[in-house]
Amino acid sequence: MKSYRKELWFNTGSRRELINITRDVELALAESGIQEGLALVNAMHISASVFINDDEPGLHRDFEAWLEKLAPEKPYSQYRHNDGFEDNADAHIKRTLMGREVVIAITEGRLDFGPWEQIFYGEFDGKRRKRVLVKIIGD
Repeated sequence: MKSYRKELWFNTGSRRELINITRDVELALAESGIQEGLALVNAMHISASVFINDDEPGLHRDFEAWLEKLAPEKPYSQYRHNDGFEDNADAHIKRTLMGREVVIAITEGRLDFGPWEQIFYGEFDGKRRKRVLVKIIGD
């Protein structure tokens, strides 16, 4: 069995952003040479997420609205986490709701997706450098 590891780095221009990283993961898979196995893709920060869904702008706006209803950014004072120097408690909650990682089957050298599935990096406390781990194992 082979193993391949790659880090993807992001520095978003806004506090919250969804980025389609499917092509980046496909490139990592091609670099790995693995034909059959699994790909783990996970956010390496506690205020960011990796998830699979449709790449449709209306849906992305729906995610933003839904997350903001469940864990509004402001007022910062509503969260105990923000009692000190932090202002990102909402980002931690949004990450928990959207998930830390995804695992995708690899079949014949390709990510084995269902219809419309794409991989997204969800940034909830951006404007700084963060990374995603891609770990691929198989033969």
